[in-house]
Amino acid sequence: MPVVTVQMWEGRTLEQKRALVAAITEAMVVHAGAKPDGLHVVIQEIPLENWGRAGVLGVDRSDG
Repeated sequence: MPVVTVQMWEGRTLEQKRALVAAITEAMVVHAGAKPDGLHVVIQEIPLENWGRAGVLGVDRSDG
């Protein structure tokens, strides 16, 4: 039972998330021999104010 976890900033549409889950599933089947029925993809959306890089919160970055 493979589990793929994706952590990313909030803001993607439902359609983008559907496409992402489908693409990750296909890649795991092709490249890792995973069975699609047993593969879990978990999307964790993090608010910009809860994610920092290089000492700066995402909400304060200009290159966000």
